[in-house]
Amino acid sequence: MADHNTCRITWSAEDGEHLGLCAEFPSLSWLAPTPGEALSGIRELVSGVLADMQASGESPPEPLADHTCSG
Repeated sequence: MADHNTCRITWSAEDGEHLGLCAEFPSLSWLAPTPGEALSGIRELVSGVLADMQASGESPPEPLADHTCSG
């Protein structure tokens, strides 16, 4: 389900690289020289965290994309 999570790429002036972030896991990030590598890196990191959570019986956060809104 890592592909349902909300990931974004931004520029980190402090690090001089692209920064991959995941809304559902705000403590995770991935630095890379290109936007594509930053996106691949954060998605792979999230996939690993989700696998670890599943293996230990933890419930992952619901992906923002799967939320239903009424309004």
